[in-house]
Amino acid sequence: GCVLVVSVIEQLAQWHNSTVKAAVERLCNYIPGKYQIICHMLRCIDREMNADVVCHSLKLCKQDPGQPLCHLYPPPKVSWFSTFLESYRLWKKSFVGFSSVCAFPLLANLCEKIKYVIRNKLPFEDFDGDKFSTFPTLRGYHWRGRDCNDKNTTVYPGRRPDNWDVKSDSNCNGIWGVDPKDGIPYEEKFCKGADSQGVVLLGDSAGAHFHIPPEWMTVTQMSAKSFANLPMAFTDELDWPQFSEITGFLNSTIGGWTDSLYLRLRKRNRCNHRDLQNISQNGMSFFFSAAYLSSSLARNQLLDNPAIVIYATIGNDVCNGNRDTLAHMTTPKEMLSNVMQALRYLDSRLPNGSHVILTGLVDGRFLWDNLHDRYHPLGQLNRDITYSQLYSFLDCLQVSPCSGWLTPNETLRNLTSERALQLSSVLKEIARSEKFANFDIFYMDFPLRQTAEEWRKMGGEPWQLIEPVDGFHPSQIAAALGTSITWQKALHEWPQVLGKENPFNDQIEAIFKDQGGH
Repeated sequence: GCVLVVSVIEQLAQWHNSTVKAAVERLCNYIPGKYQIICHMLRCIDREMNADVVCHSLKLCKQDPGQPLCHLYPPPKVSWFSTFLESYRLWKKSFVGFSSVCAFPLLANLCEKIKYVIRNKLPFEDFDGDKFSTFPTLRGYHWRGRDCNDKNTTVYPGRRPDNWDVKSDSNCNGIWGVDPKDGIPYEEKFCKGADSQGVVLLGDSAGAHFHIPPEWMTVTQMSAKSFANLPMAFTDELDWPQFSEITGFLNSTIGGWTDSLYLRLRKRNRCNHRDLQNISQNGMSFFFSAAYLSSSLARNQLLDNPAIVIYATIGNDVCNGNRDTLAHMTTPKEMLSNVMQALRYLDSRLPNGSHVILTGLVDGRFLWDNLHDRYHPLGQLNRDITYSQLYSFLDCLQVSPCSGWLTPNETLRNLTSERALQLSSVLKEIARSEKFANFDIFYMDFPLRQTAEEWRKMGGEPWQLIEPVDGFHPSQIAAALGTSITWQKALHEWPQVLGKENPFNDQIEAIFKDQGGH
């Protein structure tokens, strides 16, 4: 992260033909409010010091004994050691006592909030403790349906209506009251027998929709507007679940368009409004323990509607940043044990009539094949940094999101895909052979090949399906196209999963159009 930020500063100086100090000031003026403290840390940058030197001197990068010195750029012309010492003295003088960004008073409270939500996967602002919130970020309604009464623990999205919601909206779908023409509650008239159900995603960073805006690193287009979304992105862990493939509900502001399983279920049955939960975590593998699900899943077996649960960690069981990456991959035996443990717990929590869809792992060779010789956003100004170089840098630091796929070693890429296929086969066999009391279970391959084919038909290039900054996650375009492919598969192969179409949708919208917001 540090190397990326310092690189942007140096490129800003180059693009505007200014001093590095002026470029730091320019960047600080772009960045909102209290977040400016991050760039003020970098005022020690000098023309003699490239990004690697600065970040090592700030102790944000380090070289462990016996390990290679990791750098994205060639070493500076002057002595690395003397440059390092000078930079470190400047930094130490200005920031003595601060060991990390979170040690700064202006950011300490925010960091504590973020640590809380990462640890608990629950909304930070949730006054009644029902796991739903009226606040968007910090695991709020960007991740789960918006609470419509945060002072009443019995009011939340997804529950069956209390007394048909005659007096108030107990399930937050915006439908309540009594039709004055016939005295029948609207919830009973429109939603009774309508197969109302929610959607829950148990996923990883792809499901959470990890995204670093490329405009944060494209100096030729950079302005204050580029960083307007920084506070929201920071407090959503650099995830954008509100635009994601499974639970997205807002129009995308990060390119492409939003299409999601939730939006299609809502369109099919307006009674499903706000019934969504994205319980994804950056770095999550298929091991969703009972303790994890118990603390994060909001579903009452007796009081709530059934749910479609998408169980999708598409790469982390084979992806890690270790040098001996194969030894740290999940084995088929571990996969079987982990998934069965989670499914048994879900059977004890999900209302009867629910559905679980297991998603296979992706074939990540697609990443190297389509990106390795392209320029990363950071390398586009000077045409000096390819994705291959970025992958090597991250691998040296042992923070690669996937050492097995983001590598020039073709044999290792093939072995990683082979393991992914083995693990997908385990999931497929579980779906074929296992039975549960409260849900039926299905399997589907991750639709990367179909997504790429569909995008080519639309005139697109395969590399556009990958996030440009991290070079690893599915892009907004890939997410939207994937929704369409998944929906068509479900319509043809498992129509019972999607429920029937509600014939009263138009009437609901006409009467409750002012209460349909998210």
